[in-house]
Amino acid sequence: MFSRLLAPVLLFLSLGFGARADVLPPSAPVEERVRHLLAQMTVEEKVGQLVQYSSRDDMTGPAEQSSITPQLQSGGVGSMLNVVGAAETRRWQKIAVEGSRLRIPLLFAYDVIHGYRTIFPIPLASAASWDLARIEEAERIAAREAAAAGLHWTFAPMVDIARDPRWGRIAEGAGEDPFLGSAIARARVRGFQGDGSFADAERILACAKHFAAYGAAQAGRDYFTTDVTERVLRDVYLPPFQAAVDAGVATFMSGFNDIDGTPCSASPFLLDRVLRGEWGFKGFVVSDWASVGEMLLHGNIADLREGALKAFLAGLDMDMQSDAFGPHLAALVREGRIPESRLDAAAGAILTAKFRLGLFEDPHRYSDETREKTLLGHPDHLAAARDLARRSAVLLKNNGVLPLAGSGLKVALVGPLADAPLSQVGTWRARARKEDTVTVRAALRQLYGDGLRYAFGCDVRGDDTTGFAAAVETAQASDIVIAALGEDASQSGESTSRTSLDLSGPQLALLRALKTAGKPIVLLLMAGRPLMLEPVAPLADAILMGWHPGTMGGPALADVLTGAYNPSGRLPLSWPRSVGQIPYFHAHKNTGRPAPLREGDPYYSRYIDSPNTPQFPFGFGLSYTTFAYDQLRLSSPVLRDGGVLTITVRVANTGARTGEEVVQLYVRDRVGTLTRPVRELKGFRKIELAAGEAREVEFALGPADLAFWRGDMTFGAEPGDFDVFVGPDATAKLTASFRLE
Repeated sequence: MFSRLLAPVLLFLSLGFGARADVLPPSAPVEERVRHLLAQMTVEEKVGQLVQYSSRDDMTGPAEQSSITPQLQSGGVGSMLNVVGAAETRRWQKIAVEGSRLRIPLLFAYDVIHGYRTIFPIPLASAASWDLARIEEAERIAAREAAAAGLHWTFAPMVDIARDPRWGRIAEGAGEDPFLGSAIARARVRGFQGDGSFADAERILACAKHFAAYGAAQAGRDYFTTDVTERVLRDVYLPPFQAAVDAGVATFMSGFNDIDGTPCSASPFLLDRVLRGEWGFKGFVVSDWASVGEMLLHGNIADLREGALKAFLAGLDMDMQSDAFGPHLAALVREGRIPESRLDAAAGAILTAKFRLGLFEDPHRYSDETREKTLLGHPDHLAAARDLARRSAVLLKNNGVLPLAGSGLKVALVGPLADAPLSQVGTWRARARKEDTVTVRAALRQLYGDGLRYAFGCDVRGDDTTGFAAAVETAQASDIVIAALGEDASQSGESTSRTSLDLSGPQLALLRALKTAGKPIVLLLMAGRPLMLEPVAPLADAILMGWHPGTMGGPALADVLTGAYNPSGRLPLSWPRSVGQIPYFHAHKNTGRPAPLREGDPYYSRYIDSPNTPQFPFGFGLSYTTFAYDQLRLSSPVLRDGGVLTITVRVANTGARTGEEVVQLYVRDRVGTLTRPVRELKGFRKIELAAGEAREVEFALGPADLAFWRGDMTFGAEPGDFDVFVGPDATAKLTASFRLE
């Protein structure tokens, strides 16, 4: 009893002698604490919780305001983004807590996309690992470092399905497939948030973005409009968001795009009907940068007041940087155009997050400079980053030149990305430091010493070829050439759409020049998206897709190149032959003319200048060993309602090295009331097998795994015949059939 009476006193003292907030003790349920605090707040203070501004020190978009200190002191701001560092967050928090009437703490948010100081591979690369446990661990470490720097909230994970590699933000997601994307969404949310208790101040709020179908931008052009049917939206683009909700994600971010003519930030269908009504989401929704204001340019509002009204009534809770909610919502509430119950729900959801994070007990709980110095770039974090980077690399071609031989080998390392620390880190590099990044050149120098010879060759852009002669001379004096080519960090990510996905600048010409040296060539690609390799592949004896691998990318790729690690990465998206095939994805629909109706008949779905097939299929990746699949069997030829079908396959390592294989299960619905995809991923297992070892791998399928949005827009499975395919990628040949009854 005494402890319960003492708790409010301790809280009073922790906030300072001038504290005026009457806050229930931590032992009270969060819902009661929120209601109690809301009862003390004015309409303006409630609106203040819905306002987010950026520090001008680190902008991710245009801004106008010069100082928000007066608004902080009046309780007019609930959150800030781009305020980073334990000392800086403590300074801003002190202004907000000590200067405002109710001393409500701020939320500090930042784009912690694939690491904070220790940078992991870009999200598309980590998706190529198909390793959910290590993806989760990467986000746990990112949260740990960000939390130590005073941050409470990350604008990640991006769970947008993307099927057009012209769209630069494909680098930030998990690729083209809803099943894989959903599994990775759950893993990333768990990594950031843990069990959601935030007991140890080493977890942060996650944010599922961009709701929804932002990755379906027409023409692959960022911020552009989308045109997807509700059925495609629900079957393809929404499942990873629902998976994030199921994993307990605390927040959502609305997309820049529109859906069926309504910008996402003002879509009652998305924010109210689906997110809260159908999925039961209890957190809050923040706009993307100034997206409420951008509705003016979309053309569906006349002014910011109308934008604030439409977005807030639709279900948007926090306005990032538009300056729409702050100036207008209070008046709209007083006019009766917005119910105060709606305002209480939005402010209450944000206050709930602050209570869950323990900020009312200690507003500076996350701003610990000692912990910040200890944890940022910790050796354990660097080791995890190296491990995920090597697991993410995908071996696309190998004519026997990899792995490289050991000491005594003369290696020519050529290209603009061999020693480019910031480009190696990639898009959204948070607080990465150039001096912390270990490049490929540095890692190979450690292995080969004077046997490594380096030549820059050319830049990734421009037309300067003056470095070619030195590059060719270096190649001629070596046993093997590693050409580190691709994209620099500014060529993929937000606002980096491309119409050509060829190697930019003089890089292809450099590769052709290197070919004249007559030495084997390993193409080490570093990029944030697939690049078109039809003219490139014949010039290389091996191709390793290293993506933008992060802080420890150099040692990780050296591990793969030398065979210290056997590559196990698999593509999380189909790799087109040319931009003319885009969008290309494995789960496409069939057509009435998928093949010639008779020999020599040209009237079928095809290109006259290219095969229909991709350069590399979804799920593809080579190893330094080989795997064989056989003995596929089903537990029954019939799957009944409420039942489970077990699918078993034997996988054997038929090579001479231990290796990891990603065993993939695909399903096809032969006949539906609607046309169905030719194949859909329904399961995967990543297993390690010693040389000569064989193992049985099991998958379980239930009727729910076969469900889709049917013609009447109900969700469920349809009875009928199904095929299963098991193998190493989306072209898996081993097949069996069953019937759903």
